[in-house]
Amino acid sequence: MSKNVLAVYFTQSGQTKEILDSFLQPLLADGVTVDFLQVRTRHQFPFPWSIPVFFDTVPESVEVIPTALEPWSVPKQHYDLVILAWQPWNLSPSIPISSILQDERFKALINNTPLITICGCRNMWINAQEKNKKLLVDAGARLVGNIALFDRHLNHLSYFTIFHWLGTGRKDRKWGIFPKPGVAPADIANASVFGATVNRFLQAGNPQWQDLQPELVKQKAVVVKYSLMFIERKAGKIFRKWVAIINKHPQNRKKILVAYKYYLAVALLVASPIILLVDLILVRPFSQKKIRRQMDYYAGVEWREKI
Repeated sequence: MSKNVLAVYFTQSGQTKEILDSFLQPLLADGVTVDFLQVRTRHQFPFPWSIPVFFDTVPESVEVIPTALEPWSVPKQHYDLVILAWQPWNLSPSIPISSILQDERFKALINNTPLITICGCRNMWINAQEKNKKLLVDAGARLVGNIALFDRHLNHLSYFTIFHWLGTGRKDRKWGIFPKPGVAPADIANASVFGATVNRFLQAGNPQWQDLQPELVKQKAVVVKYSLMFIERKAGKIFRKWVAIINKHPQNRKKILVAYKYYLAVALLVASPIILLVDLILVRPFSQKKIRRQMDYYAGVEWREKI
């Protein structure tokens, strides 16, 4: 009997859909029936983005505040597997993705259903995936796999290239010297390898989904980098503090977001290398067990309120 899969996605530039299509190739080749649900919101999120418009999404994305969705429907009431293709905004799930995960009809659809998350991002996805995990737990879904594809270039370089891409809509070299932004075409194509692994579990008569994520980790479908994990854990708390300031002074939202933009650049480009160096010398050598425990947790699919 053919398996039924629902592929849910939101995309602006088209990269997320490219990753999803590559991932799904082995399933489609094996006769799996795939229905697609493109998430659309009533409020339009433009692409390319101006920098002020992009930063204006910070409060709602950080606080996971949903926006109204366009009407949606799918052909079936139950699926053997749901694939959620998503992207992080401001160390949080993009607003359209967090919105669909809080939609009551969608929550009912994915309740007690195996679900796999797959994202394409600049390089930081951990905080956003933790929020996804919490939303999926609230919906009663069974998160059985996670795949994270990212820009492999240095953190400082990708900071500049991502804003070039967002601002112009062009996935080319900024000034002809910076690397191309986004997930590399080879990594997008390699998503089909992970799709083949998922398909093997899907086709099993009684799939042992708990064994899927360890196998995906072995295939490097998800890689936790200590330096980025360290920055994200610090930055997530700082982002929430800025949002708290905005909520306290909503009349000054635009001015505060301008200040936040410059703070973010200084924190990422200047402060974070210094903090990482101090951590390397004074903290990391004495915290190896704790660090390994944290990295193993983020590579997995379990959700815990505190780790």
